[in-house]
Amino acid sequence: MTELPGLDLAALTRWLDAEHPGLRNGDLAGEVIAGGKSNLTYRVTDGSSTWALRRPPLAHVLPTAHDMAREYRVISALQPTDVPVAQAVTLCEDREVLGAPFYLMSFVDGVVLDKPQVLANLTPELARSTSEQLIDTLVELHSVDPASVGLADFGRADGFLARQVRRWHQQWQASETEPRAVLDEAISRLNETLPEQSAPGIVHGDYRLTNVMYRPDLSGIAAVVDWEMSTLGDPLTDVGMFVVYQTLSAQDDFVMPRMSPDDGWPTAAELVARYDAGSQRSIAHLDWYIGFGYFKLAVIAEGIHHRYLQGKTVGEGFSHFGAAVPQLLAAAIASVAKR
Repeated sequence: MTELPGLDLAALTRWLDAEHPGLRNGDLAGEVIAGGKSNLTYRVTDGSSTWALRRPPLAHVLPTAHDMAREYRVISALQPTDVPVAQAVTLCEDREVLGAPFYLMSFVDGVVLDKPQVLANLTPELARSTSEQLIDTLVELHSVDPASVGLADFGRADGFLARQVRRWHQQWQASETEPRAVLDEAISRLNETLPEQSAPGIVHGDYRLTNVMYRPDLSGIAAVVDWEMSTLGDPLTDVGMFVVYQTLSAQDDFVMPRMSPDDGWPTAAELVARYDAGSQRSIAHLDWYIGFGYFKLAVIAEGIHHRYLQGKTVGEGFSHFGAAVPQLLAAAIASVAKR
């Protein structure tokens, strides 16, 4: 067995044999799946079956973040719906096994559009169709009645937006690498301009192109992944965050490969219009949600930068996050100022 950071295959084997005898049919092998900047994902196989294993980062786990039980619960709940998710296999909340809770799900055979060379092979027609599939799936997720899938108690919808601003401020405080005056201004602006919330729904929390897997022929989405920030609340926070990712990726490759409209990728405005046409939610106050998205991404980037400075990140592509933080906070202020 080859040992991997954060995944002791011998310990995993012992746990599987004790808790799920017969699940594995051979020695386990694994590898880190590239792409995750927060929770870690591994491909694990026994030679005949293959699973994906998810666990929190190796260090600096923020309060309320990286909740494996929540991820497992939401993908289990969504399996009977039209929202594509991997098949949930098993959850382990015993930290003694791998040093942190983890879960196994089916390994989805699909394509992640997360590398420049992959996107470079797409025709303008495929760039548009995959983007439209992405936004249509978000509409589908936001149309699911949480109570109908057993998620009525998955979060507290009342006061969600104010609580989110407060919670992400607390996350910042837990991972701050240096004081930033612009942070206080961003938080003040967000609190002063809180919109009336839209109807409660299931929130993914980090919805973007690189957090879905497409079918190998790109004819549809095979699975939405990375549910670590999912909750019950105002789904327009997903739309705001989506706009942030789309806007940034049209400019450079900060968090995703560059997706220029010159290469056929729809603009953020075009995709928002498609969401608006397919959803019954009003997007009249979307600028606030976009500002909150920039603020949230700034906090995420600060947390990644903190782990990078500690030497606790796995893989490459982490060195630029710290420099982006003040720019993201400034963008949050500028967006909220449009209200």
